[in-house]
Amino acid sequence: MKLMYFAWVRQRIGAASETVEAPAEAATVEGLVAWLKTRGPGYAEAFKDTRAIRYAVNQEYVEPTHPVASGDEVAFFPPVTGG
Repeated sequence: MKLMYFAWVRQRIGAASETVEAPAEAATVEGLVAWLKTRGPGYAEAFKDTRAIRYAVNQEYVEPTHPVASGDEVAFFPPVTGG
């Protein structure tokens, strides 16, 4: 699974992207986030307030309950504001 991080999520994790083999319990976006939080302090900080993060699976916006699979691309980013 390819994970992509944007804006302050990327800054807190310290990487723009990575490829991982997520455990079976990470079968949804929210399960993936729960697992990522356990990977270190940067991940825990980045995903501390999940209300401030949006998700996309295979370049489509999704809800936290959306399923994820090993070949998916999952992106994490803060809400976008216009101006």
